[in-house]
Amino acid sequence: MRTIHVIGIGAGDPDHLTLQAIKAIKATEVFFLLDKGEEKSDLTGLRKAMLDEHIPDGSYRVVEARDPARDRKTDNYAPAVDDWRSRRADIYERLIGEELDDGQTGAFLVWGDPALYDSTLGILEEILERGRVEFSYDVIPGISSVSALVARHRTGLNRVARPVQITTGRRLAQGFPEGVDDVVVMLDAHQSFTHYTDQDIEIHWGAYIGTPDEILVSGPLAEAAPRIAELRAEARARKGWIMDTYLLRRNPGG
Repeated sequence: MRTIHVIGIGAGDPDHLTLQAIKAIKATEVFFLLDKGEEKSDLTGLRKAMLDEHIPDGSYRVVEARDPARDRKTDNYAPAVDDWRSRRADIYERLIGEELDDGQTGAFLVWGDPALYDSTLGILEEILERGRVEFSYDVIPGISSVSALVARHRTGLNRVARPVQITTGRRLAQGFPEGVDDVVVMLDAHQSFTHYTDQDIEIHWGAYIGTPDEILVSGPLAEAAPRIAELRAEARARKGWIMDTYLLRRNPGG
């Protein structure tokens, strides 16, 4: 039986690797990496640097494949994501079937935590449901960008006896979540926080968290929003991509 480790590698800082993750890396023979293009080559480079550090004798193989493009222009978001995940599943199925022998151990190095807004677990389940390739897998949790964000801002996710919600920019644009005043937002390509600058809200924002390119901004949303928009535009133009996360903290009496 083939074995797959799904390893959370943290939000960008190599020191985010847990001891469990390091043990799983050292027990892996084949690592599967998806090439996201030249713009995001530093993400692949960071993964390879982790392998070099923790398996210095080079007793492993890295198998790379091109990540399929997702249709980002369509208004039919969910079907587009489903199609993209299925095409990813085709690639993963081929890699596992052709590059991993029975009895060997492979791994996917997942940015952040595999359980939070990542497709790997769902894709592996889809492959198993197809029934053409057999394997078992386990999940090694990682430090998510959410945990890293609040740590870098020296704040907590929630306030005493209060809930916190994690959502997406797409959802936030449809309205501030009901019954919640502390909201973490991920995958926000359109800066949906700008819809709420008229409210009494604090923002803790971060981009490229845990990397040398890290950018942090916090303060009243009305004051911070223009600065974040400016920094975000500059960073995206410089690197060609951006990964950012933020916490909105609304004053219930505001």
